[in-house]
Amino acid sequence: MTATHRLSMAMAGAALALAVAVPVHAQGKSNGKGNAHKSSPPSRSPLPSPATGPAASASPIAWLDDASLLPPGSTSLTISTMRWSGTDLSEVHFPIVEASVGLAPRFQVGVSVPHTIGSVDGTGGGIGTSFISGKIALLTGESSVKLAVSPMIEVLAAGAVQALPSEGRTQLGIPVSAEFARGSTRVFASTGFFSHGVWFAGGGAGFQNTPKVGTSISFTRSWVGAGATGISRHRQELSGGVSYLVRSQAAVYGALGRTIATTDDNGAGATISGGVTFLFTPHVTGKQRGSR
Repeated sequence: MTATHRLSMAMAGAALALAVAVPVHAQGKSNGKGNAHKSSPPSRSPLPSPATGPAASASPIAWLDDASLLPPGSTSLTISTMRWSGTDLSEVHFPIVEASVGLAPRFQVGVSVPHTIGSVDGTGGGIGTSFISGKIALLTGESSVKLAVSPMIEVLAAGAVQALPSEGRTQLGIPVSAEFARGSTRVFASTGFFSHGVWFAGGGAGFQNTPKVGTSISFTRSWVGAGATGISRHRQELSGGVSYLVRSQAAVYGALGRTIATTDDNGAGATISGGVTFLFTPHVTGKQRGSR
């Protein structure tokens, strides 16, 4: 496997649900109702709020992932930023630090820790909702079809706990991902749930346009049924991105996302993100190479 292909897979696995209920401090102009706003930031909603993350022939958002894993001993590190803009509010995350490590041919682990920048009204920022994730390959080998499950633990930050007082500090997510590859094109899809009653599903495609340039597009939907309030919620988003391989083990990316048929209360708005991913692979000596 070439370093370029490994970096493409690293960018697919680097994002670990970094924007699912990530708590941030809203900033933006008032709508004339004191502290009230027409918009509801995604971080204040029980619905997952996908970020448009690594896009090199891979999944552009976290819980919409492909089914590829890092090779054993390889590590990926992504440093990124993200900005969401609603009707009258915006949110900024910087830096978002994500790391994944391949531990076995069918297993990798990762962590995602975002930092929230304080708002213009003087509200301080801090560490946002963080994630610890595993990724287990269920179907690999010679087949062009892959299947994986990625159980994750979500640790809500203080802001999210205040916004969702009925939820516990720790949540569990179970995404299941499938991938089909043919030449320079990969099609992927994910579905699953989070323990606070949210379901999600989505799909997309990634394209290796040139040896250095990759693009992707996806559509996602998350929803929660009517609870005690009698109100059901849903959020739908179309996302796309492009990445550029700077060198064999480093790539930069940028991406855009926009909600479709989503209300302000459910986090309607646009997302822009960008970052850089590094891939570190174990050194293979001539003796080790010859023994394979």
